[in-house]
Amino acid sequence: MSFGILSPDPTPKTTTNRDLPAMVDIDDLKDRFLNMEFDSKGFKLDAQRAIKIAQATGNELPCYTDPKHPQLQATHALLASLASGRRLPIDFPKLGGMVVDGGKAVTLSAPVPLDVELTGRTHLHDIYDKTGRSGRMVFLVARMEIYGPDETLLAITDSRMVIREKPTS
Repeated sequence: MSFGILSPDPTPKTTTNRDLPAMVDIDDLKDRFLNMEFDSKGFKLDAQRAIKIAQATGNELPCYTDPKHPQLQATHALLASLASGRRLPIDFPKLGGMVVDGGKAVTLSAPVPLDVELTGRTHLHDIYDKTGRSGRMVFLVARMEIYGPDETLLAITDSRMVIREKPTS
């Protein structure tokens, strides 16, 4: 069974390795898709729901659980659950193989307030591949930057997708 990335371009650039079938060139994907915003979505994080999530994940800090706290804010777990409307740019090539969630990462620049309008803007931050015993895997890192009502960057969430060859058995 071969693993490949299908491209809408009838003559995609390919890279070869004597152990791997021809595949779309990762550098070409980077040139075409990295750092181009492909989605923007508004969010309003409900304070009561955020408190329940904080409690459910064992977070006991008052800034996450006390509704009267002056800086009541979203937890990392809540921010990691936010999703843009699109996972990839509309013209991104179809990927062959099995898609697996490769994990999430959240970086705070400032507390993310609740019950206010926020904006998430998403772009592909990184595209890379690795080859190992299980074959070639392609990693896509979609980065959502979360901005407050005054356009201040509050947080960055990275979502990784891993595409790997389907097992033969």
